[in-house]
Amino acid sequence: MPRGTRAGAVPVLLAAAVTAALAAGCTTPPQGKDDGRAPHLERSHTRGPHTAGPVLAVKVDNAPAARPQRGLDAADVVYVEPVEGGLSRLMAVYATRLPESVGPVRSARESDLELLRQFDRPALAFSGAQSKLLPLIDRAPLRPEPPDRAPDAYVRDDARPAPHNLYVRPDRLLPSAPGAAALTTGYRYGEAPGGGRAETSRTVRHPASSFTFTWSAERGRWLVAMDGDPAPAAGGGRPEPATVVVQHVTVRESAFRDFLGNNSPYVESVGSGRAEVLRDGRSYDVTWKRGAAEDGTAFTAGDGTPVNFAKGPVWVVFTGTP
Repeated sequence: MPRGTRAGAVPVLLAAAVTAALAAGCTTPPQGKDDGRAPHLERSHTRGPHTAGPVLAVKVDNAPAARPQRGLDAADVVYVEPVEGGLSRLMAVYATRLPESVGPVRSARESDLELLRQFDRPALAFSGAQSKLLPLIDRAPLRPEPPDRAPDAYVRDDARPAPHNLYVRPDRLLPSAPGAAALTTGYRYGEAPGGGRAETSRTVRHPASSFTFTWSAERGRWLVAMDGDPAPAAGGGRPEPATVVVQHVTVRESAFRDFLGNNSPYVESVGSGRAEVLRDGRSYDVTWKRGAAEDGTAFTAGDGTPVNFAKGPVWVVFTGTP
C-alpha cells in the first residue's frame, strides 16, 4: 500500500454544499463528526487480551472518492447498508484471512450494533460515530477499535483526499484470523438447490448508489460493479463473491441525524422477509428469517427447505421492501 501517515486531524469543510457533504459521507454533527477521525472517548474499560475467537468487522467508505477500496476481496462477508442521502456504506467481516489493510474506514451506525450481535464479541474498526451513539457502542457486546483506542492500527494515505484516506491494519487488531467457525451467520453451504432461474446480471439500486453483480462462468463468481463501474480493489484483488444475497428489509428512521438534519436510516436485520439468493449463475427466490439479534439468518425455499450458498465469499445487499 502507498506509504501513509498516522491518523491525524483533518478539518472538514462544513460549508460545502449539501450534496457534496453527503457524497463525502459527512453524516454526524460537529461534536461527533465523521471526518475520518474518532473523537476522544472516555472509556471505563480497557482492552482485554486478544483471543483467536472474534471476527473483525470494518466499516468501509463507499463514496465515489473512496474507491478503489482495499481489502474487500479478502472479506468473508460484505454487508451493503443504505445510509444518508441515498448512499451506501459497507461492513466487511473477516474470519478466514486478514488482508494487509482495509479501508477507507468510516463511521458506525446504530443498526450495525444489531447486525453484529450474531457474532461472539466481534472487533469493530470504525472512525467515529454520532456523539449520542458512542455510549451505545461502548455498551454493546463487541470490542470497539476506533483510532483513538488503537492508534497504531491506523494509517493515512497522503496520496488520497481526506476523509477518504484512513486505513486499518487488521493484524494490529487480531493476532490471527479466527477461522470459519467464527462466522456464526447461520448461512449453509453446499449443493445448489433445485429450480431457480438463469440470471447473468442483477442490479440493486439505492436512491444515490447502485450495485451490479455479473456472473462470470469462467471464474465461477459474481463480478461487482459500483455505480456502473467495475470495482477493482487497490492492489489488484477484485471482490468476487460466490454468493450474492439481495435481502429486502425494513429501513426506518433511527434516533440519530447527521449535522445537516438528515435522519440516519436503520436497517432492521432481525425479522423476516423475502430475498433473492444468486449463485452459480442462477437466482432463487427465498424467505429470510432472523429470530433474535443473537441469531444468524436462515434462508429457506418456499417449502421450508434450507437454501445452500456456494462456498466462498458472500455479499449481502440490504434494500428496502417494495
